[in-house]
Amino acid sequence: RDITKADIPVVNLDNGTAIKVIAGNLEGVTGPADDIVIDPEYMDCTVPAHTDFVHPTKRGYTVFIYAIDGGGTVKDTPVSDRTLVLFADGDEIVVSTGESALRFLLFSGRPLGESIAWRGPIVMNTREELDLAFQELQEDTFIKHG
Repeated sequence: RDITKADIPVVNLDNGTAIKVIAGNLEGVTGPADDIVIDPEYMDCTVPAHTDFVHPTKRGYTVFIYAIDGGGTVKDTPVSDRTLVLFADGDEIVVSTGESALRFLLFSGRPLGESIAWRGPIVMNTREELDLAFQELQEDTFIKHG
């Protein structure tokens, strides 16, 4: 999808946290990436120093964050640059900061529950689909034009 910076709304929470909503909904603000089957949330969050960020989550959904700047903690576990945290199923996540702010990407979505076949840059559901995809890639027919 072609989404520009100007298309992405920002929600500023009372505690100073700034959240760019790319997909999902936060405080009545909906991100531009919509109509996706897994009902995703994709948010770029910046939590100021000495702040707790509490975010509700949906039970049964996969939820993780990827830290891209600064530092903080998740349940007393340090989080810093290039740290990925996968959360257990629950009703909310809590990310806390100390002396510095923390910027991270928040992702959540409903699992598809489908089989996964993966080789190199291509992901499909079956080995046969993978073989066909690589054949099409070699024959230059992989990209379909409408």
